[in-house]
Amino acid sequence: MQVPFYTPVREYHARKDEFDRAVQNVFESGDFILGEDVAAFEKEAAMWLGAKYAVGVASGSDALVIGSDILGFRDGAEVLTPTYTFFASASCLARLGAKLVFVDMDEETLNMDMRQAAEKVNSRIKGIIPVHLFLQPTSLQEVMDLARANNLKVLEDAAEGWGMESFVDSMWKKAGTVGNIGIYSFFPTKTLGAYGDAGLMVTNDEELYRKIKMYRVHGTAAKYHHEYIGYNSRLDTLQAAILRVKLTSTEKAIAARARHAQHYTERLRSIPGVRVQNVRCDAHPVYYVYNILVPQRDALAAYLKEQGIGTTIYYPKPLHLQPCFAYLGYKEGDFPVAERICKEILALPMYPELTDDEVDYVCDAIASFYGVQ
Repeated sequence: MQVPFYTPVREYHARKDEFDRAVQNVFESGDFILGEDVAAFEKEAAMWLGAKYAVGVASGSDALVIGSDILGFRDGAEVLTPTYTFFASASCLARLGAKLVFVDMDEETLNMDMRQAAEKVNSRIKGIIPVHLFLQPTSLQEVMDLARANNLKVLEDAAEGWGMESFVDSMWKKAGTVGNIGIYSFFPTKTLGAYGDAGLMVTNDEELYRKIKMYRVHGTAAKYHHEYIGYNSRLDTLQAAILRVKLTSTEKAIAARARHAQHYTERLRSIPGVRVQNVRCDAHPVYYVYNILVPQRDALAAYLKEQGIGTTIYYPKPLHLQPCFAYLGYKEGDFPVAERICKEILALPMYPELTDDEVDYVCDAIASFYGVQ
């Protein structure tokens, strides 16, 4: 049996007529840049998220740069960001001349260690980028309490967080909608994924919304009249049309991921040494990724590949040890939890179209590797 780590083909064939019709409508309209589907998707996404404003951009990485620029995370400003995350959560700061202040991860949730984040706050810290990683948001109550107490701007990196929820200020709120600005990635593997690069920025602040809309088109409110030195980062109309189709079934997709995660957990809990990520009581998870923490990780990954099972490693090296950030002066041992987890973590196939037989096949292979009958 072959079990790919991810495939978009199954979903496409299941809803081929809808996707083909959506794309054909864009071709026939000839409205390829900031077309009607972009405006419609922005409204639909904002409503689904419970945010006042949403702006489509070219990618989640662009969204982080634009958000950092608008919130003043530049020119020497010091900003907290986790060392265990995707590169863009830190490169957005480095590109703008901000100073990255890395924070280790929590062993159980794999999110930013908010206790350590609080310890690192001083008068030079101007903001925080909490990353909602894998299946649950960073505790947004802790993030917002810290931000309010220290006058910090919050840029929520919800690139992986579509649909995740956090209990904050006595309410359940979608990840990405609580800070000053939230961002999402619609990279194809994501819970809500496009057929190429695409991203979204959300805010509940009208002035920030106005700026985001200008920053994505070279800092203009009117063509060729530039209020800011902005960017060229627009959500493609074709991608917006595809995302509109997918948005109609996003709850169904999230529920399917949850079923697969429960199946994995039930099968894997009896295998000695295999650990799964804990879910906090103040979080409603969405299983964008299903990770296990295991001994002999690299050998297991190689064995699963031999069995036709796709896996990946999020992430093989923490950011503070990446060569491009050597100038910050961090060294091995500075963030021990992240450094250890990077050697143990392995992501298993996770997408709505997986079958029960495929999940069982993956679990049987893992059990076989560890000698469990």
